[in-house]
Formats: sequence, structure tokens, C-alpha cells
Amino acid sequence: MGSVAEDDGFETLAIHAGQEPDPTTGAVTPPVYLTSTYAQDGVGGTRGGYEYSRSGNPTRTALETCVAALEGGVRGFAFASGLASTDTLLRTICAPGEHVVIPGDAYGGTYRLFARVLEQWGLDYSPVAQHDLDAVRAAVHDHTRVIWCETPTNPLLGIADIAALAEIAHDCGALLVVDNTFASPYLQQPLSLGADVVMHSTTKYLGGHSDVVGGALVVASHELGEELAFHQNAIGAVAGPMDAWLVLRGIKTLAVRMDRHCDNAEKVVEMLRSHAGVAEVLYPDTNEVAKRQMRRFGGMVSFRVSGGEAAALEVCGKTRLFTLAESLGGVESLIEHPGRMTHASVAGSTLEVPGDLVRLSVGIESVSDLLADLERALA
Repeated sequence: MGSVAEDDGFETLAIHAGQEPDPTTGAVTPPVYLTSTYAQDGVGGTRGGYEYSRSGNPTRTALETCVAALEGGVRGFAFASGLASTDTLLRTICAPGEHVVIPGDAYGGTYRLFARVLEQWGLDYSPVAQHDLDAVRAAVHDHTRVIWCETPTNPLLGIADIAALAEIAHDCGALLVVDNTFASPYLQQPLSLGADVVMHSTTKYLGGHSDVVGGALVVASHELGEELAFHQNAIGAVAGPMDAWLVLRGIKTLAVRMDRHCDNAEKVVEMLRSHAGVAEVLYPDTNEVAKRQMRRFGGMVSFRVSGGEAAALEVCGKTRLFTLAESLGGVESLIEHPGRMTHASVAGSTLEVPGDLVRLSVGIESVSDLLADLERALA
């Protein structure tokens, strides 16, 4: 079997990119290379470029090759978590005294990294509502190195115009980085819209089964890829081979899973919008920018409960199939209260989320069962 072609479809790349049959045995599934070191053919003479598994591991290489192909980038990198990838990237492309524009409703863990870690390192940041392009333009200045974008955002499902943000970033000599975790590369490909780097928490939709923690970066330029490869090795927060293998296995079914996530989420949104106990539903299906840059609108749904925070907490505690848990993107449906759970780190800040907000990760179960579960919880 030959390698994949550049014009192969998404589903084909997900199954074959970086995953040719093993040349020794013909195994169709890439092996898990549980080794820390590699025999060398003489001093400094590596076999296939591998010498130590922090620097490179064949299982991790397979994942990195596959993710790069799915995002249309020149090089991919796999990390121990999404935040490990974020931290490594920012320490690669930023220096103390420089500035980053972040979303005004950024993921709580991203905000905590900026506010509690990177700010002490000397990195400045400004939270800005990134759907407001004039506000973004006003926020950038001579020291701005990065516009960090989430679209859709977590947990308010806000949408940012990737192409427009790329233009703003490049006009001021900055890079656009897009957290593509909620959409996955199946629904949205930021590099094709002008972004310089894509970040994923592979824990979520890429892994897809709530059994692994990981992160990934995909870059659009070879030069940045070389810089990032050095820092990935130097900092060392890499994905282990078993974790890389689990994410790679999950990716094989990404397309079919995402279609089912979207199918179910659309039915859930329809029900919630007509329910008297729901004050507002947050889902990007009516957003014109989202319609332009996304294939479909994803499996994440947030809604505000009539009756305030107490009512929201009650709903979170009454579901049977929607498991009360953090994280998202697995085959099973999850429910959580962002203000008390995933976004507790932004409490008291300008990024604080409403107390009446509930976030759903809609899984791939029978949608009639999911609708009945939510109806009972909201009754």
C-alpha cells in the first residue's frame, strides 16, 4: 500500500495518514512503541531518526502526521495535554514583555494559564470580545505577538471570524492561533482561513472516548515548525506512546462521530428553544460567520435556565443519561455547571460566566433518550 495523496478526502486521511502498514510485520494498526530509547548504529547514528522518546517516538509521529494532514498544515506536534501544548507554543513564539489578545470568554484553563502563570513570566494579555473586530483592532499594539482565538468559545459558543482576525494579526506582525477543540478539523479548518497555528485538546473530540488526555498543535510554516520542534523537546511535555495511540484510534471515526454529535445536538437545540424552562439557548447555527467557516455547528450546546443559578444547579443534578462531569467530546453525553466547575477559575474576573448557565456535551446515544432525559431534568 502506498502513502496517502494530498487530495484524499478527510475520512481517508483520518484512517490512513501516518498509518501505513508496519513494514516489518504488515500490521495494519500502528504499533505502540513502549520504549524510552533506541539502539544507535554507531555514535550519533540513529535508525529512522529516533534516539530518545522525548525527542521522538514512532507512535507519536503517526499521530502528529495524521493531525497535520487533517488540518492541512505542514507539521503537527502531540503533547501531554491541551494546556501543555498552549504553554509550549506561547513560550516558543512570545517573550517577556510581549502581548497577547485572548477571547473575552476564553476557556477557564487558558485564562488561568495567562493570569496565574504566564503573567508572572512577563507576558501581557488583554481579554477582548473577538466577534467585535473593531475592539480587536483597538487592543493590538506594537508589542502584540499573538491573537489567541477560540471559535466556538467555551462555554458561551461565541463565534469569531477567523479570516478577519488573521488579517488583523498579520497587519500588526502578529500570529493568529486558533483553539479548534470545539469544532474539530472535521467541522472547521482554520489554517485554510489564514490562521498560523491550530491548537487542540485531543482529550476531546479527536480522542472521542473519554479515555485519554492530550493536546496537539499544527503549524502552517516550516520555520515555525522547526522552532516548535526544538521547544517541544526542550520543555518535554510530550504525549506518551499509549496516549498517542488512543488518540490516533479515536481519529479514525472522527467524521462519523461528529456527524452524529451534530445530528443529536440539533435536535436538543430544537427542544430547548421551545421549552418554557429555558431562558436562552447558545448554539452557533444562526450565526452567519459560523455558516461561512464551519461545515456544521458541533455537539456543544449551552443554555440559560429560567429561575437563575439554583435552577441551573438543580437541572445538572437531575439528569440520568447526561453524566454530571467536566470535559467534553466523548461518545457519552455530559452536563455541567460552568460557573462552579470548568470555569470556576474565572470567577470574579471579566470572564466570569453567568450562574444560570448549563453546558452540554451532546453524545451519540439515541437522541430520543437524550431528549427525554432533559425534559425530565427541566420539568
